[in-house]
Amino acid sequence: MSMILKYIFSFIFLLLLAMPISAQNINTTKVFTEEDYLEWVRQYHPIIQQANLLSRVGEAYRLKARGGFDPKISGEIQRKSFDDKTYYTIGDTGLKLPSWLGAEFKAGYNWTNGIFLNPENNLPASGQAYAGVKWSLGRGLIIDERRATLEKAKFLQEANEAERREITNDLLLEAGKAYWEWVNSYNNVKIYEEALRLANIRLEGVKSSFLQGDKPAIDTLESTIQVQTRQIALNDAQVIYENNRRYLSNFLWYENELPLEVSDLLLPPFYKKILLKDSEVSIDELLGTLAEVHPTLQQYQLKLQQLEVDRRLKKEQMKPQVDVEFNFLADGFDFVNRPKDTDITRLNSLLRENYKAGIKVAMPLFRRKERADLELADLKLLDTNYKIRQKGQELKNKILNYQELLDNSRQQVFINESAVNNYQLLLTAENEKFRFGESSIFLLNSREQKLIDAQLKLVKLLVLYQKNRLGLAWAAGQLQ
Repeated sequence: MSMILKYIFSFIFLLLLAMPISAQNINTTKVFTEEDYLEWVRQYHPIIQQANLLSRVGEAYRLKARGGFDPKISGEIQRKSFDDKTYYTIGDTGLKLPSWLGAEFKAGYNWTNGIFLNPENNLPASGQAYAGVKWSLGRGLIIDERRATLEKAKFLQEANEAERREITNDLLLEAGKAYWEWVNSYNNVKIYEEALRLANIRLEGVKSSFLQGDKPAIDTLESTIQVQTRQIALNDAQVIYENNRRYLSNFLWYENELPLEVSDLLLPPFYKKILLKDSEVSIDELLGTLAEVHPTLQQYQLKLQQLEVDRRLKKEQMKPQVDVEFNFLADGFDFVNRPKDTDITRLNSLLRENYKAGIKVAMPLFRRKERADLELADLKLLDTNYKIRQKGQELKNKILNYQELLDNSRQQVFINESAVNNYQLLLTAENEKFRFGESSIFLLNSREQKLIDAQLKLVKLLVLYQKNRLGLAWAAGQLQ
């Protein structure tokens, strides 16, 4: 059943690709362009789908970090009863609200009763509401673990996005090379098919001339050998083409991870119609925007920012711990509204009497752990900066190398195109001489073989140019 589905979706694949040519039948062959192919890879390849999960992973980590600032509601009640006596009942409900400033605001309500209640827990008969704040004024004032986690989660989300683009960039380079190898092998087959067709025509002509007594028997033997040689070359080229076609199919998928195959209805472009595409971005612009655009360098930069957050946190640990807490206390839920008091006495009662406050101070004497952690954070930053400079230089040189290869292959294509035209002129002239009996079959075959070799070389150079074009975009991090 899976094979049937595979063929069905392969048919759908061909149908979708043929849709722009609506006037043609589905059985009509269609040129499978690089743009169509790479777009298909971008949409459906499992590695691309897997890489897309990185964005969701980053969002999940950031959501988790933001959870550290979620308000928290709590409630607790303790009751002891023994020998028909209620020793005590203690209840506490409250709400805590962390803030980006490092302070934690809280409010709640306590109530207690019982005959054996600890005097410390005595409260008004109506219970006691409270509202206050806890704040670290030393260590943790500028940054703490909670804020550091949220900052790093933000950078992690961006780093995952950069990693996704890096994976896409690498995959499209591999896929693009496979495409152009497919183009190369297809055009080799076409060149050898034409060469074999011409060799068979020549063999029949030589046989006819031999039977008429115009050509010696040795010419028929040489023409036969030429046909056999080209048949062997064609067979080898067809094997290579089939292998490259199957390898190209490795990059073609459909929805639900269904693999597709490239059929004979999808053909590569013929080499005479392959255009040399220049980069739309100048080499200076590629180098100038490398640090901002290349996903690998972006990952290093984001890692550097994460390490900088870690360093700030380690530096914060060098400070002494100074935690202060202040809570306003109420009679029931009444903080200030006592009828017998004036406004002044109410305020004084609130600030000077009805409160609960505390302070905690602590600091290691030698701070060895803190100093070591800060030193390690500095070393990690330094190490990452070295890696950024090294990677940036490597990518810069790769861009320059690919640009030089691209320029050279472009010139080689122009030269070889001229050579192909010249070999064609020589072959045409040699054919005319052979027709009038002024040339030999050996020389004619030699001229023709030179043309075939030049055509094969031209296809190879055209493919090499396209690979260098892809390589330049890949090195600049812009292939995705």
